[in-house]
Amino acid sequence: MTLASMPDRGRALERYRRLARRYDAATRGIDRKRRRAIDLLRLQPGETVLDAACGTGSALAQLSNVVGPGGRVIGVEQSPEMIAIARQRCAALGLDNVILLEAPVENARIAGPSDAVLFSFAHDVLQSRAALANIFAAARPGARVVSVGAKLYPRWLSFLDFWVRWRVRDYVSTLEGLERPWRLLAEFVPDFTVAEVSYLGSGYIGGGSYPGIAAKRASIAAPLCA
Repeated sequence: MTLASMPDRGRALERYRRLARRYDAATRGIDRKRRRAIDLLRLQPGETVLDAACGTGSALAQLSNVVGPGGRVIGVEQSPEMIAIARQRCAALGLDNVILLEAPVENARIAGPSDAVLFSFAHDVLQSRAALANIFAAARPGARVVSVGAKLYPRWLSFLDFWVRWRVRDYVSTLEGLERPWRLLAEFVPDFTVAEVSYLGSGYIGGGSYPGIAAKRASIAAPLCA
């Protein structure tokens, strides 16, 4: 499989155009990991949470329920077909505190400040420094950040990495950074800490807090998390 060395918006849009209607059924196995990631955000009533690359909106109901009617959930998704399903879901469930933005994350006009940010199987977004910069420009200093997704196996099992690449092939436009998908995120969240999940470590979940622009600039030279 040949994929770009950087996220490819055109390729992603085409893939999710074909995937949208069967996406929820095809990815049912990640629901438990997504719920765990949301729990780790430690959301409180009245807070604002950003779901980066929200897809069909699988996380929106849980996020909406936790922040309550006084809070806000902002979902950003570039695929028209995927966000259309998210809109239908929100309407059916009466999620009045959810705002959906149809745009590439790099260009989305995010009305902050966000108290928390969720990256749920959002590999392409995590490989775009411009997307991350836009997200954190609208984040409050101290915002909690959690990311969950697939990764390559630990080095001692690297002979199995072909299986991870095959498994994610329909959901990413680049395999760049798959060994440490959080590598750019850690520039913005210096205390980002990762735990391996899934079978023998072919997935990860991690979190930390965004220190703010001034603190972030001071920390760029520091070593990233392992």
